[in-house]
Amino acid sequence: MPPSAVPEPPGGHPGWPAVLGPLRVRGHEVGLRPVRLRDGGDWARIRVRDEQLLRPWEPTTYGGWSRRNSGVEWPGRWWLLRGAARRGLSLPFAITVDGAMAGHVMVGNVVREPLLSGYVGYWLDSTLGGRGITTAAVALVLDHCFGAVRLHRVEATVRPENVASIAVLARLGLRREGLLQRYLDVDGAWRDHYAYAVTAEEVPPGGFAARLVRDGRASRA
Repeated sequence: MPPSAVPEPPGGHPGWPAVLGPLRVRGHEVGLRPVRLRDGGDWARIRVRDEQLLRPWEPTTYGGWSRRNSGVEWPGRWWLLRGAARRGLSLPFAITVDGAMAGHVMVGNVVREPLLSGYVGYWLDSTLGGRGITTAAVALVLDHCFGAVRLHRVEATVRPENVASIAVLARLGLRREGLLQRYLDVDGAWRDHYAYAVTAEEVPPGGFAARLVRDGRASRA
């Protein structure tokens, strides 16, 4: 091989499917696994109940929140998510808490060489909020992105008003890179979003989950 040649990476779409964790957070075991067809009942129940908490932060839902988040909608969504994951375009994980589906962490818009990037988004059952569960779930997926998935950069966008989500990103050490004006159609209007990011060079020693353990925010289950 010529001195200037770069060896080709292994082929395929790395890092999927995968089961991540668990971490123990305030007495709960938090893990990630691929979304399943049978998640539909839990998915619909949580999202319909939590409409007022989720709708201000998610892309505008045309046709009504209850209909678009009903159980009959899930099989079609799951099929699309599974297909995108198989093509290496996304990593759609269910958050599990003590073994039960309790939310989602999605790594989307995955782009391979030369960019090697993706974005992360997440939501959690409101009855489990404020316990560090979302932070633990995002830590697990970031470690996976910079490990098996071999990404170089992970981004997140969040409305300035979304204090809870900003706190998750800040605890994990993502950088705020700027304000994206009128970035996304959310809750019926074009909303500004902060842009956050982290690159492989910024991964803490041992990874994000290991730092949570060192800081006393989680333990290995």
